[in-house]
Amino acid sequence: MSNGDQIIVAWEVKDKENPYNWSRGKKLSILLIGVLVVLNSTLGSSLPVGIASQLPQVFGLSASNTAELTLPITTYLLGYVLAPLVFGPISEQYGRRPLMIWAFWCYIFFTMACALAPNFAAFCVFRLLTGISASAPIVVCGGLFADIYDHPTSRGRAMATMMASTAIGPTGVATIVSGFLGPINWRLPFWTAMAIAGATMPALLLFMPETYGPVLLQKRARKLRAQKTGKKYISPLELETGDWRDLATRVLTRPVVMFFTEKMVLFTCIYCALVYAIFYLYFDAYPIIFQQMYGLSTELSSLTFLAISVGSLLSFPIFLTYDMYLSRAQKRNEEWTKRYEARRLPLAFIGGPFISISIFWLSWTSFPHISPLVPAFSGILYGIGFVLIFMSLLNYLTDAYEIYSASALAATSTTRSIVGAVLPLAAGKMYKTLGIQWATSLLGFLSVICIIIPFGFWIWGERLRSGSKFAGEVKRKREAEEERRARRGVGDDPIIPQPIAAAAAAAATALKEHTDIEQRAGLAIT
Repeated sequence: MSNGDQIIVAWEVKDKENPYNWSRGKKLSILLIGVLVVLNSTLGSSLPVGIASQLPQVFGLSASNTAELTLPITTYLLGYVLAPLVFGPISEQYGRRPLMIWAFWCYIFFTMACALAPNFAAFCVFRLLTGISASAPIVVCGGLFADIYDHPTSRGRAMATMMASTAIGPTGVATIVSGFLGPINWRLPFWTAMAIAGATMPALLLFMPETYGPVLLQKRARKLRAQKTGKKYISPLELETGDWRDLATRVLTRPVVMFFTEKMVLFTCIYCALVYAIFYLYFDAYPIIFQQMYGLSTELSSLTFLAISVGSLLSFPIFLTYDMYLSRAQKRNEEWTKRYEARRLPLAFIGGPFISISIFWLSWTSFPHISPLVPAFSGILYGIGFVLIFMSLLNYLTDAYEIYSASALAATSTTRSIVGAVLPLAAGKMYKTLGIQWATSLLGFLSVICIIIPFGFWIWGERLRSGSKFAGEVKRKREAEEERRARRGVGDDPIIPQPIAAAAAAAATALKEHTDIEQRAGLAIT
């Protein structure tokens, strides 16, 4: 469509270059590569677990300073704090592929730097830089899957697969690598992680295309302009006005604004932050329980984390079973299935109690006269609950916010990383002061309080979404699209293939609405 003397580029009907219309095989390859990259990023977080006992001797530290010994994991998680606030919005401005590739190269480089660190200060700095690099795929993949899967069922399964990998990486791969190679030489776990990442990089370079629609349209517009037809083609993304100041104030601040103004984002951040922090506190609590109390070796203690990995894997058939139940309910046209963004919430209804039960199980079976296998098996329920909660709530945000999903997920990533980095610092003192049973039970009581959050979304979600400046606009657009499709079904609004120029009105309008939403939310500075 013409905009003055400009022709705005948009997708044609059933456009093969539109990521929603890509083949199932291509989408599957993107999903698998995304999962592999995320697995690498998360396994890096727990690599120091198996070398904690060696750090005092290697770097001349005090063995009694538990907070200092926790720093290699804490600094990595601190890298997750601010970086997602930048990576999420920038991926919505410049595309997913370049950000993922450059961040993964940096992850490989700084993992190597950790292996070569000459002193503890340099080691912690390199861990921080590795964590910053590793945070990009975790944030971007949520938006990436929203780019290629327009149906909530497909998108939900993609998110479920990714969330399982976030738990398996640190509790399955990393703890075994660290627990068995760390005692041989503290540098070996990092060389191994670098080798695993190096083996993943070719797949990312060769088979991961750009998936973000506005960036693909921008490339199409440039290609059309290069043909020198005399027509001025322009993409919706290029219509956005603003300089770096505008980018910093409007785009990069979006996750922060969403955290403080969007109740759905806020309460999701609170629940995910607690579950995530407990997950990483376990990397300090498990050695206290299984090495100090039970007297297990580093190698055997590292195997106790496998229960969490098993639970993560078991969460997937639970998810698929629920997915089939949801599909049957949709065919029966049950009323609750029409609540688009809330369809995944029942998974959190299951996951929340599992988390609390597993924590109290660990608390009150950790006694010297009870076999260590009994408290270790509590990790199965924790792994199930961990993944189900993240599957549910992150899908809830993705479905509710759609085009703003990367920013919403960036807010949750930053929040949980802050809490995940800070809480483990208190693990040693907390367990020494309260004892194993009550220190762990304190976490259980907090998890019980958070169980009500997904139920609150189920009861008041429609009101929250309608009152949201971001999600409310997405909801209104979706309802308008569904109404338009219904009209097509009775023949009142036939689909007529259009050339690129003539199909652009909707894209231009959407871009204008996109900017207006941010201005109404106080994101744009005039």
